[in-house]
Amino acid sequence: MTLRLSRVVRTDTSEIYLLWDDDERVAQVDLHYAPDVIHATLILERDVEPIQIEALIQQVDRDVVASYLQDFERDNFLVTVFRGYEVMTRCDEDDDDEEDDLAP
Repeated sequence: MTLRLSRVVRTDTSEIYLLWDDDERVAQVDLHYAPDVIHATLILERDVEPIQIEALIQQVDRDVVASYLQDFERDNFLVTVFRGYEVMTRCDEDDDDEEDDLAP
């Protein structure tokens, strides 16, 4: 599996990345940087072997987390892994578009 990470959101203390295998979305990882621990929630969107899960975590650690170590002390990197799928995405801007459609 050749993974590509694309950042969706970045704040001072958190980030969200989508993980892609070619054109297929494999997972989403949410990272939260606390003073002494970095929390990650990895949501797998397809079945992945345990060894591949470990490789995903290592790639996120190497490509993303390590780049923030100068700003955050890393006593621990806590990763929780879930298996799921996207049901829907909702955005307030979508509501604004519907209201525009209703205008006379």
